[in-house]
Amino acid sequence: MSFRLRVLGLLVLVALTATAATAWLALRQANRQVQEAVSAGQQEVSDIVDGLRGYGYAHGTWQGAGATVLQLARRTGQRIQVLTESGAPVADSDTLAGGEPRPGSRPAALVDARPTVRLPHMGTPWESVKLMATAIASYRSSAPYAACLTGAGVPVTVRPGLYGIPQASTGHRPAQCAEPTAGNDPQTPQDVARLRTCEQVPGLAACLQRIFNERTDAVAPARLVVRLGYRNESPPTLAAAPAASAAAGVALAVVLGALLLGRAVLRPVRAMTHAATALGDGDLGQRVPASGRDEIAELAAAFNRMADSLQAAEDRQRRLTGDIAHELRTPLANLRGYLEALRDGVVAPTPDLLASLHEETLLQQRIVDDLHDLALAEAGALTYHRREVDLRDVLDAARTAHRGQAAAAGVALVTEAPRPVPVTADPDRIRQVVGNLVVNALRATGRDGRVTLAALTRRGRAVIEVRDTGTGIPAADLPHLFDRFWRADPARGRTTGGSGLGLAIARQIVTDHGGTVEARSTVGAGTTFTITLPAAPGHRQEAAAPPPSDSR
Repeated sequence: MSFRLRVLGLLVLVALTATAATAWLALRQANRQVQEAVSAGQQEVSDIVDGLRGYGYAHGTWQGAGATVLQLARRTGQRIQVLTESGAPVADSDTLAGGEPRPGSRPAALVDARPTVRLPHMGTPWESVKLMATAIASYRSSAPYAACLTGAGVPVTVRPGLYGIPQASTGHRPAQCAEPTAGNDPQTPQDVARLRTCEQVPGLAACLQRIFNERTDAVAPARLVVRLGYRNESPPTLAAAPAASAAAGVALAVVLGALLLGRAVLRPVRAMTHAATALGDGDLGQRVPASGRDEIAELAAAFNRMADSLQAAEDRQRRLTGDIAHELRTPLANLRGYLEALRDGVVAPTPDLLASLHEETLLQQRIVDDLHDLALAEAGALTYHRREVDLRDVLDAARTAHRGQAAAAGVALVTEAPRPVPVTADPDRIRQVVGNLVVNALRATGRDGRVTLAALTRRGRAVIEVRDTGTGIPAADLPHLFDRFWRADPARGRTTGGSGLGLAIARQIVTDHGGTVEARSTVGAGTTFTITLPAAPGHRQEAAAPPPSDSR
């Protein structure tokens, strides 16, 4: 997918997310406002009902309740219309405020000012009946007294009396209001008889309270119907400021996200463009920051790897060119000098001189051939003819080919291969690798020394070891063994040290066969080269400890 389509998809995703977020915020705000409105309405109804009930409880009448209604209307912000159950008006906040009464709404609540009698826990229903009869008699005398005081315009003080029955008092009792006294309204047989019907009914307390309401209905304030608001009142609207703030916040987040996205994308792109331009101009040291785990970071890391590869290839090419020039300059200058001397008659063309010049030419040809093989191997173009071969045969062929050289140097060349070690490989190329290692071992081993060629299996892989008892290689030189034109002994020239390309070619051939080659050495004790190759399919036999020697 192109970058443009990805950015478009991202913007669409951001737009959908912003729309969903705005809708969610608006819905959440609406729900919250509805819940708050419902809670506030319920609280307002509760406050109004409690206020009116408190007035009726204290005064025993609804006379003079207008001031309480107006006060409640101002505190709650509601229009309050109070009627009796029969529809007779008691008070209306519109009228009390000096306005025209608006059409009333549906009933919101009922107000019953009669007290809830709180009887102590008694042992038998009969005892509760007697106490409730006393409460009825008490309320019959206290409620009319409070109503009389209210009608006379005297301030009334009320406190809960026996069993929750209100007890009114005043400092200036008018003559027309007779203060109730104990026994003034004793229990009546009718009350007791009516209350005793509750003794056999489940829910004694509820039944006694119901009889209390019936028997005190004549003296208690009438039940009220409370209406709040007015007909066709506009419902509360959704506040626009929070929604607008949420939308503005989402829009700001989208803009900031787009700016940050553009900056996050374009900054590394600019850096890579600058680095690529410099790279094309030949500055191979250019790199770009590669932090993070996204695609841009992966692209930057890939760019840096490419730049590293180009720089490494350039360095290798530069070193190779220098090495080739160094290796060929001196012998070619010698050949040119001798040829010019022969042409000018300064040197006589003796057989020894011609043989030396021919040998030098062959050496240069071998260097060129080795370079050609190495170039083919590194390019993956070297031809291999793979087949299953026993490494013992490869070691035997190498031992036979170099037996004369070993005998001339006074070095024992032996093999250790107690069991077949089959591999799938090009036998000629593997023999070339082993032969190169044998030649190096013979050169490094003095008279009466020993060079051992071993073949075994180890952990399911085929292993070739070329061990010598020669001078060894310093540890600092081991990492450079497989470099082109590198020689462990700087004093060895091309005539005694080879072309300096053999180990590099050997490592590439082994790598192409899926194997590895490494060297271990101790100065004064000898060197061991170990070649590890994949064993032939089906051959996983572990080799036992090899015998001391096998000089087949």
